[in-house]
Amino acid sequence: MPDFIGIKAADYAIFILIVIIVSLLIHKVLRYSLSRYINKSSKEIRVDPTHYVFLKNALSLLVFLGAAILILYSIPELRELGLSLFAGAGILAAIIGFASQAAFSNIISGIFLVIFKPFRVGDVIRVGSEMLGIVEDVTLRHTLIRDFENRRFVIPNSIIDSEVIHNSAIREEEVGNFLYINVGFEDNVDRAIEIIREEAEKHPELIDGRTPQEKSMGQPKIEVRVMPWKSYYFELRAKVWSRDHLSGFDLKTDLYKSIPKRFKEEGIKIPLPAQNLSVKSDG
Repeated sequence: MPDFIGIKAADYAIFILIVIIVSLLIHKVLRYSLSRYINKSSKEIRVDPTHYVFLKNALSLLVFLGAAILILYSIPELRELGLSLFAGAGILAAIIGFASQAAFSNIISGIFLVIFKPFRVGDVIRVGSEMLGIVEDVTLRHTLIRDFENRRFVIPNSIIDSEVIHNSAIREEEVGNFLYINVGFEDNVDRAIEIIREEAEKHPELIDGRTPQEKSMGQPKIEVRVMPWKSYYFELRAKVWSRDHLSGFDLKTDLYKSIPKRFKEEGIKIPLPAQNLSVKSDG
């Protein structure tokens, strides 16, 4: 009997040693792969990869926890002890999990932001219909956004993850900006279109957003369309391209100043709403 017990103990020791060695190998491979992916993703969205170091630590915990469960479950003498330990740990985990639901939700959403990359640090984004600003930082818990009044907004990742995100730079940074200019029915619309193109092409922030095919077809750099007529004027829509959202804002505001000035010099009037009043007298 003692020999049998000794052989059994030796088998268990060999089994435990094999499980530990395999766990170490799996841990090393998974940790290396995760590190490469996190570093690559963090570089693409321009965030500090140290924000996501805990993922590697969590992975290590899961691997070794799995190895411990396998050892305890496979050795009959330890199985009952293991069941008691994990039952107590399960109750504790349920209590902690219930108390930290919001924090856990933010962490999971932060991981999704790294994986799917809906925006990067430096992008101008709109979250929902209200929040517009520049992304300054992305952490596991929150995203920091600075608006154009230099105020910072700390938005939990779970809220960002559930909102519609408007990001014009997600694929390409170039932005096609629309300008809307009104011209009266009695004015020279063709000349107004020429003035819009001339003023836009003089601006340093303008870029050529045409495709090679559009260039070969001879399409103008500034596309100006006559929109459906309004009650007392033509509405012209010009599309001007800029390298990003911020330079596009400067481009549009400058053109909204320079184009009316040129119109005035050329005798083209920007129509204003007017009403005719008819007064009747009893006499």
